[in-house]
Amino acid sequence: MSGTTTAGARLRAAGGGANRWVVLVVLCASLLLVALDATVLHVAVPAVTEDLRPSGVELLWIVDSYPLICASLLILFGTLGDRAGRRRILLLGYGIFGAASAVAAFAHTPELLIVARALLGVGGAMIMPATLSILRAVFPDRRERALAIGIWTAVAAVGAATGPVLGGFLVENFWWGSVFLINIPLMALVLPVGRWLLPESRGAGDGPWDVLGALVAAAGVLGVVLGVKRLGAGRDLYDASAVVPLLLGAVLLALFVRRQKRRDHPLIDMRMFSRAAFSASVGCIVLAMLALVGLELIAVQYLQLVLGLSPLETGLRLLPLTFAAMAAGATGSHTLHRIGPRRMVSWGFALTAGAVLLLTLMGQHDRPWLLTAGFVLLGFGLQTTLFGAYESMLSEAHADQAGAAAAIGETSYQLGAGMGIALLGSVMNAAYAPSVAGLSGVPAPAGAAAANSLGEAYQVADRLGGAAGELLRATARHSFVHGLHITLVVSAGLLLLGALAALRLPWRMEAGRDVCDAARKGHGEEPARSEPVAAEPVVAEPGRESPAGGAEGAKRYASPIPQSRAAGVAGREPVEAAGSGRAAR
Repeated sequence: MSGTTTAGARLRAAGGGANRWVVLVVLCASLLLVALDATVLHVAVPAVTEDLRPSGVELLWIVDSYPLICASLLILFGTLGDRAGRRRILLLGYGIFGAASAVAAFAHTPELLIVARALLGVGGAMIMPATLSILRAVFPDRRERALAIGIWTAVAAVGAATGPVLGGFLVENFWWGSVFLINIPLMALVLPVGRWLLPESRGAGDGPWDVLGALVAAAGVLGVVLGVKRLGAGRDLYDASAVVPLLLGAVLLALFVRRQKRRDHPLIDMRMFSRAAFSASVGCIVLAMLALVGLELIAVQYLQLVLGLSPLETGLRLLPLTFAAMAAGATGSHTLHRIGPRRMVSWGFALTAGAVLLLTLMGQHDRPWLLTAGFVLLGFGLQTTLFGAYESMLSEAHADQAGAAAAIGETSYQLGAGMGIALLGSVMNAAYAPSVAGLSGVPAPAGAAAANSLGEAYQVADRLGGAAGELLRATARHSFVHGLHITLVVSAGLLLLGALAALRLPWRMEAGRDVCDAARKGHGEEPARSEPVAAEPVVAEPGRESPAGGAEGAKRYASPIPQSRAAGVAGREPVEAAGSGRAAR
């Protein structure tokens, strides 16, 4: 156990409840960097290609190694944080992320850049679940936690949306390595500040950590995400390079679930999914990303290839979506308290579906006011949905498994994003390709090449020139817009399906603290305190004597939430208030 006798611990004790908001600032600053890095490289790809001359496969791994590694290791590091200490994992992630950023910024070969991006994924997988699980620990009061999660989700949205804008500015004014170099001074600042201020917390940590299970989960998620990404890149459904990793990953994940159900001390207590609110929250996260991430990539192509905007102008056009997401995050706690999780998530899905249908009015000519209105509604609705889903998921999980719950949420986010790219990309290709590939007056090889994408169609049209080139360019633009409209309708259908899934969420946000506190009161115990504490509470497990008795000893926790087996936490799932049958919703 570390960090509880330092000056930072004394500051936490002296600062009381107000200091938890300083902790939130540190967590959000680190999350911002991870979210930025997920998208900041996209606009730098042409510059990287020109400088390093990677092959097609190498370029694919330069772009994909970060999200693939990050997604596959979320469960491993999320559950390890529950055992070894979430603060410890977070600080180690800071160090790896900063060092990998320096290597990536000055990489002189494609292979070195791929390795650096993979290490960035390792650091990101340490940081992302740790920030959310520490947030769960330092905000035991559910209303305050809702506000904190709103800020957390808004920062994630800002980072992802700002990445292309910042990346476009840096690439236009500096060299491509600057998109990684910006991480170093920020990590150099947040690492010592986090070590000083952040409280340590961990779960019950009963039994040995399931190393084999963690590796099986990592390999399973890696296979599924890799297969889905390759399908989204246009691979055929029978392509072995996409199908084999997808099926192998699915088998490994099934084995992981079976293993966890049989273990006395599982990495992830699968009984969490038996709670309707938890499983519905995870499903809503998947559906939200399934419907929107692929759509976002298509929208970027529309802005650049149909409307002819530069990467920087495209990023600026997407800023209204970012500002709307920030507003939804800032007001999310108040909205959740007033209307409850069920209506908040359902209405968020419905609003987002309406925004998507509004965007079907887009055509081949720029309509900035329509786009702005659609993006504002889209950003507000999406952020409202994700806020309500994340808050419900985290509140339904017991504090002992905050890291595991956070990892499940982040993995669901990544899987939904990958499946969205594959599904909506396939819908887009099915609607776009036929009219371009079979265009009369254009040579068949040229038409087949143009059917791959609108960007490639423009290149083929320029090579053809004359009337054939103009015909191909006009047809491709028209087909792309037509395909975009169909994709928008499919996306709206998925969002409405998410609104139905949200009906499994509880009507009301619990008025008091979280479910565990309701159970403690029902058993005559003290509720959890709402601020971090510097001292480590000593909690004796039932059947064991206290350390003074000379027996095996008591578990020591650095969590600010007192633990209690007597409150019914033996199953490591939220327990119901005694005498009421269920905790108040």
